[in-house]
Amino acid sequence: MTKKKIDIVTLGCSKNTVDSEHLAGLINPEQYQVNFDSGKPADVVIINTCGFIGDAKEQSVDTILQYADMRKRKKIERLIVIGCLSERYGADLKREIHEVDAFFGANDMQSVALHLGSDPSLVNTIYQYKRNLSTPKHYAYLKISEGCDRTCSFCAIPLMRGKHVSVPIEQLVAEAKNLAQNGVKELVLIAQDLTYYGIDRNGKRQIVQLIDKLGEIDGVEWIRLQYAYPYQFPIELLNLIDQHPKLCRYLDMPLQHISDRVLRSMRRFVTRAQTLRLIENIREKVPGLAFRTTLIAGYPGETEEEFEELCQFVETQRFERLGIFAYSHEEGTRAHLLEDNVPDELKQQRVNRIMEIQQEISLEHNTRLIGKTMKVLIDRIEAGHYVGRTEFDSPEVDNEVLIPEQSGLLLPGKFYNIKIDKADYFDLYGSLVP
Repeated sequence: MTKKKIDIVTLGCSKNTVDSEHLAGLINPEQYQVNFDSGKPADVVIINTCGFIGDAKEQSVDTILQYADMRKRKKIERLIVIGCLSERYGADLKREIHEVDAFFGANDMQSVALHLGSDPSLVNTIYQYKRNLSTPKHYAYLKISEGCDRTCSFCAIPLMRGKHVSVPIEQLVAEAKNLAQNGVKELVLIAQDLTYYGIDRNGKRQIVQLIDKLGEIDGVEWIRLQYAYPYQFPIELLNLIDQHPKLCRYLDMPLQHISDRVLRSMRRFVTRAQTLRLIENIREKVPGLAFRTTLIAGYPGETEEEFEELCQFVETQRFERLGIFAYSHEEGTRAHLLEDNVPDELKQQRVNRIMEIQQEISLEHNTRLIGKTMKVLIDRIEAGHYVGRTEFDSPEVDNEVLIPEQSGLLLPGKFYNIKIDKADYFDLYGSLVP
Protein backbone atom coordinates (compact mmCIF):
# COMPACT_ATOMS: atom_id res chain seq x y z
CA MET A 1 0.00 0.00 0.00
CA THR A 2 1.31 3.43 -0.95
CA LYS A 3 1.72 5.68 2.04
CA LYS A 4 -0.10 8.99 2.05
CA LYS A 5 1.98 12.09 2.63
CA ILE A 6 1.42 14.51 5.51
CA ASP A 7 3.05 17.92 5.67
CA ILE A 8 3.05 19.57 9.11
CA VAL A 9 3.38 23.35 8.80
CA THR A 10 4.54 24.83 12.11
CA LEU A 11 4.07 28.51 12.91
CA GLY A 12 5.08 30.43 16.01
CA CYS A 13 7.43 29.49 18.82
CA SER A 14 9.65 26.55 19.70
CA LYS A 15 6.91 25.16 21.96
CA ASN A 16 4.81 24.66 18.83
CA THR A 17 7.81 22.96 17.22
CA VAL A 18 7.86 20.41 20.04
CA ASP A 19 4.11 19.82 19.71
CA SER A 20 4.45 19.19 15.98
CA GLU A 21 7.30 16.78 16.58
CA HIS A 22 5.33 14.82 19.17
CA LEU A 23 2.36 14.70 16.81
CA ALA A 24 4.56 13.34 14.03
CA GLY A 25 5.77 10.63 16.39
CA LEU A 26 2.20 9.57 17.10
CA ILE A 27 1.12 9.23 13.47
CA ASN A 28 1.14 5.65 12.17
CA PRO A 29 4.29 5.34 9.98
CA GLU A 30 2.76 2.43 8.09
CA GLN A 31 -0.04 4.68 6.85
CA TYR A 32 1.68 8.03 6.41
CA GLN A 33 4.99 9.60 5.47
CA VAL A 34 5.35 12.76 7.57
CA ASN A 35 7.31 15.84 6.49
CA PHE A 36 7.74 19.24 8.11
CA ASP A 37 7.21 22.48 6.20
CA SER A 38 8.34 20.77 3.02
CA GLY A 39 6.40 22.85 0.51
CA LYS A 40 6.03 19.65 -1.51
CA PRO A 41 2.76 18.05 -2.63
CA ALA A 42 0.96 16.30 0.22
CA ASP A 43 -2.28 14.44 0.72
CA VAL A 44 -2.86 15.91 4.18
CA VAL A 45 -1.69 19.28 5.50
CA ILE A 46 -1.69 20.02 9.23
CA ILE A 47 -1.17 23.67 10.21
CA ASN A 48 0.06 24.22 13.77
CA THR A 49 -0.95 27.83 14.38
CA CYS A 50 0.17 30.66 16.65
CA GLY A 51 -2.24 33.05 18.36
CA PHE A 52 0.17 35.02 20.53
CA ILE A 53 0.13 38.52 19.00
CA GLY A 54 -1.44 40.29 16.04
CA ASP A 55 1.30 39.60 13.48
CA ALA A 56 1.41 35.91 14.41
CA LYS A 57 -2.38 35.59 14.17
CA GLU A 58 -2.36 37.28 10.78
CA GLN A 59 0.34 34.91 9.52
CA SER A 60 -1.64 31.92 10.80
CA VAL A 61 -4.88 33.05 9.13
CA ASP A 62 -3.08 33.78 5.86
CA THR A 63 -1.51 30.32 5.92
CA ILE A 64 -4.86 28.64 6.59
CA LEU A 65 -6.47 30.56 3.72
CA GLN A 66 -3.64 29.59 1.38
CA TYR A 67 -4.12 25.89 2.06
CA ALA A 68 -7.92 26.24 2.18
CA ASP A 69 -7.73 27.42 -1.41
CA MET A 70 -5.66 24.35 -2.28
CA ARG A 71 -8.21 22.15 -0.51
CA LYS A 72 -11.01 23.81 -2.47
CA ARG A 73 -9.16 23.12 -5.71
CA LYS A 74 -8.57 19.50 -4.62
CA LYS A 75 -4.79 19.94 -4.53
CA ILE A 76 -4.85 18.33 -1.09
CA GLU A 77 -7.27 15.73 0.30
CA ARG A 78 -7.53 16.91 3.85
CA LEU A 79 -6.72 20.07 5.80
CA ILE A 80 -6.38 20.08 9.59
CA VAL A 81 -5.77 23.15 11.78
CA ILE A 82 -4.36 22.80 15.28
CA GLY A 83 -2.59 24.93 17.88
CA CYS A 84 -3.05 28.21 19.71
CA LEU A 85 -5.11 30.12 17.14
CA SER A 86 -7.47 27.17 16.84
CA GLU A 87 -7.68 26.92 20.63
CA ARG A 88 -8.53 30.59 20.99
CA TYR A 89 -10.70 31.24 17.94
CA GLY A 90 -11.83 27.77 16.89
CA ALA A 91 -15.54 28.58 16.71
CA ASP A 92 -14.92 31.69 14.58
CA LEU A 93 -12.58 29.83 12.26
CA LYS A 94 -15.13 27.04 11.73
CA ARG A 95 -17.78 29.56 10.76
CA GLU A 96 -15.54 31.43 8.34
CA ILE A 97 -13.34 28.77 6.70
CA HIS A 98 -15.35 25.77 5.58
CA GLU A 99 -12.57 24.06 3.64
CA VAL A 100 -10.85 22.94 6.85
CA ASP A 101 -11.75 19.33 7.65
CA ALA A 102 -11.03 19.47 11.39
CA PHE A 103 -9.90 21.92 14.07
CA PHE A 104 -8.06 20.92 17.24
CA GLY A 105 -6.76 23.00 20.14
CA ALA A 106 -3.29 23.60 21.50
CA ASN A 107 -3.21 20.53 23.74
CA ASP A 108 -4.95 18.02 21.46
CA MET A 109 -2.03 16.27 19.72
CA GLN A 110 -3.30 12.84 20.79
CA SER A 111 -6.76 13.61 19.39
CA VAL A 112 -5.22 14.61 16.06
CA ALA A 113 -3.33 11.31 15.86
CA LEU A 114 -6.51 9.38 16.65
CA HIS A 115 -8.37 11.40 13.99
CA LEU A 116 -5.75 10.18 11.51
CA GLY A 117 -6.31 6.55 12.45
CA SER A 118 -3.46 5.88 14.90
CA ASP A 119 -3.86 3.01 17.37
CA PRO A 120 -5.36 4.45 20.62
CA SER A 121 -3.30 2.15 22.86
CA LEU A 122 -0.09 3.16 21.08
CA VAL A 123 -0.95 6.86 21.20
CA ASN A 124 -1.59 6.80 24.93
CA THR A 125 1.59 4.83 25.60
CA ILE A 126 4.19 6.78 23.64
CA TYR A 127 2.91 10.34 23.91
CA GLN A 128 5.61 12.66 25.31
CA TYR A 129 8.32 10.09 24.56
CA LYS A 130 8.23 9.50 20.81
CA ARG A 131 9.19 12.40 18.56
CA ASN A 132 10.18 12.97 14.96
CA LEU A 133 12.61 15.89 14.99
CA SER A 134 12.06 18.78 12.61
CA THR A 135 15.25 20.48 13.78
CA PRO A 136 18.71 19.31 12.73
CA LYS A 137 19.27 15.99 14.50
CA HIS A 138 21.98 17.34 16.83
CA TYR A 139 19.78 19.73 18.82
CA ALA A 140 16.25 19.56 20.17
CA TYR A 141 13.87 21.62 22.26
CA LEU A 142 12.74 19.96 25.48
CA LYS A 143 9.44 21.38 26.74
CA ILE A 144 9.48 20.91 30.50
CA SER A 145 6.06 22.35 31.28
CA GLU A 146 2.87 23.56 29.64
CA GLY A 147 0.80 26.65 30.32
CA CYS A 148 1.44 29.47 32.78
CA ASP A 149 0.19 30.66 36.18
CA ARG A 150 1.47 34.22 35.72
CA THR A 151 -1.06 36.99 35.20
CA CYS A 152 0.89 39.37 32.95
CA SER A 153 -1.64 41.86 31.65
CA PHE A 154 -0.52 41.75 28.01
CA CYS A 155 -0.24 37.98 27.58
CA ALA A 156 -2.89 35.66 26.11
CA ILE A 157 -0.91 32.44 26.58
CA PRO A 158 -2.82 31.28 29.69
CA LEU A 159 -6.03 31.70 27.67
CA MET A 160 -4.70 29.27 25.07
CA ARG A 161 -2.42 26.97 27.03
CA GLY A 162 -4.06 26.92 30.44
CA LYS A 163 -2.47 26.70 33.87
CA HIS A 164 1.13 25.70 34.49
CA VAL A 165 1.64 21.93 34.40
CA SER A 166 5.15 20.50 34.91
CA VAL A 167 6.17 17.36 33.03
CA PRO A 168 7.48 14.78 35.56
CA ILE A 169 11.27 14.62 35.82
CA GLU A 170 11.39 10.91 35.01
CA GLN A 171 9.38 11.50 31.83
CA LEU A 172 11.68 14.32 30.69
CA VAL A 173 14.77 12.24 31.43
CA ALA A 174 13.35 9.34 29.40
CA GLU A 175 12.58 11.66 26.51
CA ALA A 176 16.02 13.28 26.69
CA LYS A 177 17.76 9.89 26.76
CA ASN A 178 15.86 8.88 23.65
CA LEU A 179 16.90 12.12 21.94
CA ALA A 180 20.54 11.64 22.93
CA GLN A 181 20.54 8.05 21.63
CA ASN A 182 19.41 9.47 18.29
CA GLY A 183 22.23 11.99 18.07
CA VAL A 184 21.04 15.07 19.98
CA LYS A 185 23.96 16.91 21.58
CA GLU A 186 22.20 20.12 22.66
CA LEU A 187 19.01 20.29 24.71
CA VAL A 188 17.23 23.65 24.73
CA LEU A 189 14.94 23.68 27.77
CA ILE A 190 11.78 25.66 27.08
CA ALA A 191 8.68 26.63 29.03
CA GLN A 192 6.65 29.73 29.59
CA ASP A 193 8.59 30.04 32.86
CA LEU A 194 11.43 27.57 33.48
CA THR A 195 11.97 28.75 37.05
CA TYR A 196 8.42 27.74 38.06
CA TYR A 197 9.11 24.13 37.14
CA GLY A 198 7.94 21.67 39.81
CA ILE A 199 5.94 24.05 42.00
CA ASP A 200 2.62 22.61 40.81
CA ARG A 201 3.77 19.08 41.69
CA ASN A 202 5.15 19.41 45.22
CA GLY A 203 5.26 23.13 46.00
CA LYS A 204 9.01 23.39 45.37
CA ARG A 205 11.04 24.60 42.41
CA GLN A 206 12.77 21.61 40.83
CA ILE A 207 14.64 23.15 37.89
CA VAL A 208 18.04 22.53 39.52
CA GLN A 209 17.23 18.86 40.17
CA LEU A 210 16.00 18.44 36.59
CA ILE A 211 19.18 19.93 35.12
CA ASP A 212 21.33 17.69 37.32
CA LYS A 213 19.46 14.63 35.99
CA LEU A 214 19.69 15.76 32.37
CA GLY A 215 23.39 16.47 32.82
CA GLU A 216 24.00 12.79 33.59
CA ILE A 217 22.81 11.70 30.14
CA ASP A 218 25.60 10.41 27.89
CA GLY A 219 25.81 12.24 24.58
CA VAL A 220 24.30 15.52 25.78
CA GLU A 221 27.03 18.17 25.75
CA TRP A 222 25.09 21.45 25.98
CA ILE A 223 21.99 22.33 28.01
CA ARG A 224 20.47 25.76 27.33
CA LEU A 225 17.80 27.67 29.30
CA GLN A 226 14.81 29.49 27.73
CA TYR A 227 12.82 31.26 29.36
CA ALA A 228 13.18 32.55 32.93
CA TYR A 229 10.90 34.93 34.81
CA PRO A 230 12.47 37.73 36.89
CA TYR A 231 10.05 37.64 39.85
CA GLN A 232 11.39 35.38 42.61
CA PHE A 233 14.16 34.11 40.35
CA PRO A 234 15.93 31.19 42.12
CA ILE A 235 19.46 32.42 42.79
CA GLU A 236 20.71 28.85 43.28
CA LEU A 237 20.23 28.41 39.55
CA LEU A 238 23.03 30.93 38.93
CA ASN A 239 25.51 28.80 40.87
CA LEU A 240 24.55 25.86 38.68
CA ILE A 241 25.04 27.85 35.46
CA ASP A 242 28.45 28.95 36.71
CA GLN A 243 29.63 25.47 37.74
CA HIS A 244 27.82 22.85 35.63
CA PRO A 245 30.08 21.63 32.78
CA LYS A 246 27.18 21.05 30.38
CA LEU A 247 25.07 24.11 31.15
CA CYS A 248 25.63 26.91 28.65
CA ARG A 249 26.57 30.31 30.08
CA TYR A 250 23.38 31.66 28.61
CA LEU A 251 20.11 32.85 30.10
CA ASP A 252 16.97 34.06 28.33
CA MET A 253 14.93 36.25 30.69
CA PRO A 254 12.21 38.45 29.13
CA LEU A 255 12.11 41.67 31.20
CA GLN A 256 9.48 43.47 29.03
CA HIS A 257 10.10 47.00 30.42
CA ILE A 258 11.91 49.03 33.08
CA SER A 259 9.47 51.83 33.95
CA ASP A 260 7.90 51.23 37.36
CA ARG A 261 4.47 52.39 36.18
CA VAL A 262 4.54 50.17 33.09
CA LEU A 263 5.84 47.16 35.03
CA ARG A 264 3.08 47.63 37.57
CA SER A 265 0.41 47.84 34.87
CA MET A 266 1.92 44.81 33.16
CA ARG A 267 1.58 42.88 36.44
CA ARG A 268 5.21 41.81 36.40
CA PHE A 269 5.51 42.10 40.21
CA VAL A 270 9.03 43.54 40.04
CA THR A 271 10.23 47.13 40.23
CA ARG A 272 12.96 48.90 38.33
CA ALA A 273 15.23 48.72 41.37
CA GLN A 274 14.63 44.99 41.84
CA THR A 275 15.29 44.37 38.15
CA LEU A 276 18.60 46.23 38.25
CA ARG A 277 19.69 44.35 41.39
CA LEU A 278 18.79 41.02 39.76
CA ILE A 279 20.80 41.82 36.62
CA GLU A 280 23.76 42.86 38.76
CA ASN A 281 23.51 39.64 40.76
CA ILE A 282 23.35 37.53 37.61
CA ARG A 283 26.40 39.25 36.10
CA GLU A 284 28.34 38.91 39.34
CA LYS A 285 27.60 35.23 39.95
CA VAL A 286 28.04 34.10 36.32
CA PRO A 287 30.89 36.07 34.71
CA GLY A 288 30.81 35.90 30.93
CA LEU A 289 27.13 34.96 30.77
CA ALA A 290 25.26 35.82 27.56
CA PHE A 291 22.09 37.55 28.82
CA ARG A 292 19.20 37.56 26.36
CA THR A 293 16.07 39.57 27.06
CA THR A 294 12.86 40.62 25.32
CA LEU A 295 11.04 43.94 25.61
CA ILE A 296 7.68 45.42 24.62
CA ALA A 297 7.31 48.88 23.07
CA GLY A 298 4.06 50.83 22.87
CA TYR A 299 2.28 49.34 25.86
CA PRO A 300 -0.95 51.31 26.63
CA GLY A 301 -0.09 54.68 28.08
CA GLU A 302 3.66 54.38 27.47
CA THR A 303 4.87 57.99 27.44
CA GLU A 304 7.87 59.44 25.64
CA GLU A 305 9.61 59.71 29.00
CA GLU A 306 8.96 56.04 29.79
CA PHE A 307 10.20 54.99 26.38
CA GLU A 308 13.33 57.08 26.81
CA GLU A 309 13.82 55.35 30.15
CA LEU A 310 13.64 52.02 28.31
CA CYS A 311 16.20 53.22 25.73
CA GLN A 312 18.55 54.34 28.49
CA PHE A 313 18.13 50.98 30.20
CA VAL A 314 19.18 49.15 27.03
CA GLU A 315 22.13 51.52 26.53
CA THR A 316 23.32 51.05 30.09
CA GLN A 317 22.86 47.27 30.52
CA ARG A 318 24.55 46.28 27.24
CA PHE A 319 22.65 43.01 26.87
CA GLU A 320 24.42 40.45 24.70
CA ARG A 321 21.16 39.49 22.99
CA LEU A 322 17.89 41.40 22.79
CA GLY A 323 14.57 41.27 20.97
CA ILE A 324 11.61 43.62 21.10
CA PHE A 325 7.94 43.40 20.11
CA ALA A 326 5.41 46.10 19.37
CA TYR A 327 2.58 45.78 21.89
CA SER A 328 -0.40 43.80 20.58
CA HIS A 329 -3.85 44.52 22.04
CA GLU A 330 -5.20 41.03 22.79
CA GLU A 331 -8.83 40.21 23.63
CA GLY A 332 -9.36 38.59 26.99
CA THR A 333 -6.22 39.99 28.59
CA ARG A 334 -6.24 42.53 31.42
CA ALA A 335 -4.47 45.11 29.25
CA HIS A 336 -7.29 44.90 26.73
CA LEU A 337 -9.37 46.91 29.21
CA LEU A 338 -6.90 49.78 28.74
CA GLU A 339 -6.96 52.16 25.81
CA ASP A 340 -4.53 51.06 23.11
CA ASN A 341 -3.45 54.67 22.69
CA VAL A 342 0.05 54.40 21.21
CA PRO A 343 -0.38 54.52 17.40
CA ASP A 344 0.92 51.52 15.48
CA GLU A 345 3.34 53.69 13.52
CA LEU A 346 4.81 55.06 16.74
CA LYS A 347 5.06 51.55 18.21
CA GLN A 348 7.11 50.46 15.21
CA GLN A 349 9.30 53.56 15.41
CA ARG A 350 10.04 52.69 19.03
CA VAL A 351 10.84 49.08 18.13
CA ASN A 352 13.22 50.30 15.43
CA ARG A 353 14.90 52.74 17.81
CA ILE A 354 15.61 50.04 20.38
CA MET A 355 16.97 47.71 17.72
CA GLU A 356 19.25 50.46 16.37
CA ILE A 357 20.69 50.84 19.86
CA GLN A 358 21.06 47.08 20.27
CA GLN A 359 22.69 46.72 16.88
CA GLU A 360 25.62 48.84 17.98
CA ILE A 361 25.83 47.01 21.30
CA SER A 362 25.87 43.66 19.50
CA LEU A 363 28.66 44.85 17.21
CA GLU A 364 30.63 45.98 20.25
CA HIS A 365 30.26 42.56 21.92
CA ASN A 366 31.14 40.71 18.73
CA THR A 367 34.19 42.85 17.96
CA ARG A 368 35.69 41.91 21.33
CA LEU A 369 35.73 38.27 20.21
CA ILE A 370 38.05 38.86 17.24
CA GLY A 371 41.22 36.85 17.70
CA LYS A 372 39.67 34.46 20.25
CA THR A 373 39.23 30.73 19.71
CA MET A 374 35.75 29.43 20.54
CA LYS A 375 34.02 26.06 20.67
CA VAL A 376 31.46 26.02 17.85
CA LEU A 377 28.69 23.54 17.06
CA ILE A 378 28.09 23.30 13.31
CA ASP A 379 24.39 23.47 12.38
CA ARG A 380 24.39 23.39 8.57
CA ILE A 381 26.14 24.27 5.31
CA GLU A 382 24.76 27.28 3.47
CA ALA A 383 25.93 29.58 0.64
CA GLY A 384 29.53 28.41 0.73
CA HIS A 385 29.86 28.52 4.50
CA TYR A 386 29.59 26.18 7.43
CA VAL A 387 27.14 27.83 9.84
CA GLY A 388 27.52 27.19 13.55
CA ARG A 389 26.93 28.61 17.03
CA THR A 390 28.80 29.13 20.25
CA GLU A 391 27.37 28.24 23.67
CA PHE A 392 26.28 31.90 23.87
CA ASP A 393 23.80 31.58 21.02
CA SER A 394 20.47 29.78 20.83
CA PRO A 395 19.24 28.26 17.55
CA GLU A 396 17.22 30.42 15.16
CA VAL A 397 17.24 33.62 17.26
CA ASP A 398 20.88 34.50 18.02
CA ASN A 399 24.23 35.12 16.37
CA GLU A 400 25.87 32.57 14.09
CA VAL A 401 29.47 31.77 13.21
CA LEU A 402 30.28 31.47 9.51
CA ILE A 403 33.31 29.45 8.37
CA PRO A 404 34.27 29.27 4.66
CA GLU A 405 33.88 25.79 3.18
CA GLN A 406 37.51 25.87 2.03
CA SER A 407 38.56 25.83 5.70
CA GLY A 408 38.28 22.04 5.60
CA LEU A 409 35.67 19.33 6.00
CA LEU A 410 33.37 20.18 8.91
CA LEU A 411 30.37 18.05 9.79
CA PRO A 412 27.00 19.33 11.02
CA GLY A 413 26.43 18.16 14.58
CA LYS A 414 30.13 18.21 15.46
CA PHE A 415 32.07 20.64 17.66
CA TYR A 416 35.16 22.47 16.41
CA ASN A 417 37.59 25.07 17.69
CA ILE A 418 37.11 28.16 15.55
CA LYS A 419 39.26 31.30 15.60
CA ILE A 420 37.16 34.45 15.16
CA ASP A 421 38.64 36.55 12.35
CA LYS A 422 36.03 39.28 11.95
CA ALA A 423 32.62 40.35 13.18
CA ASP A 424 29.56 42.31 12.15
CA TYR A 425 26.34 43.26 13.93
CA PHE A 426 24.87 39.81 14.35
CA ASP A 427 27.37 37.32 12.92
CA LEU A 428 30.93 36.19 13.48
CA TYR A 429 33.34 34.96 10.80
CA GLY A 430 36.01 32.43 11.64
CA SER A 431 38.47 29.76 10.54
CA LEU A 432 39.19 26.25 11.74
CA VAL A 433 42.00 25.89 14.27
CA PRO A 434 44.14 22.92 13.14
